[in-house]
Amino acid sequence: MGVPIRRTWILVWIAGVVNPCPQPNEEAVKAFYLDRVSIVATYNNEVRSPSVTMEIPSVVCLRSYHKHSLKSIPAFTRFNVFLRDNFRCQYCGKRQKATDLTFDHVVPKKDGGKCNWSNIVSACIKCNGRKGSRMIKNIPDMALLKTPTVPTMHELQFESRKFPPKYLHESWRDYLYWDTPMEQE
Repeated sequence: MGVPIRRTWILVWIAGVVNPCPQPNEEAVKAFYLDRVSIVATYNNEVRSPSVTMEIPSVVCLRSYHKHSLKSIPAFTRFNVFLRDNFRCQYCGKRQKATDLTFDHVVPKKDGGKCNWSNIVSACIKCNGRKGSRMIKNIPDMALLKTPTVPTMHELQFESRKFPPKYLHESWRDYLYWDTPMEQE
């Protein structure tokens, strides 16, 4: 639905600006009507039905919170692999946009390589094409920068702070970056 902040606050992206899930505004409105959240702040836009008009939520507060352990293993997703690898090709070291990165099997599938945290790294299209389905040791002048590992939730959260959203709505300011040092007078 949005970006989890602290324990109970959720920032809701406005569709068309930043869109982490298919319809975050619909999810927030649905959660409100199912009594799962309270609306804390809204955008200046409205959503309408034949019988109801309401402002679109920008920040909601969860009515209940299910704590996830920071030591638990995060979901094995493309984004989380890129985040673990700092959006860098693990062969040439160049930082890339997510759209310019691919998965690469360190041990190719044809040699029994699995699709898991320990065998998948981020690779740019050029390096992935150069490596192909060969073992890295068989390719001259090409090496893996770091061995792939299973990250913790804490490590991924730490890495995600390096990539703040490109758009910050004014209503989010009181709920973001709560752990940064404040200015002293």
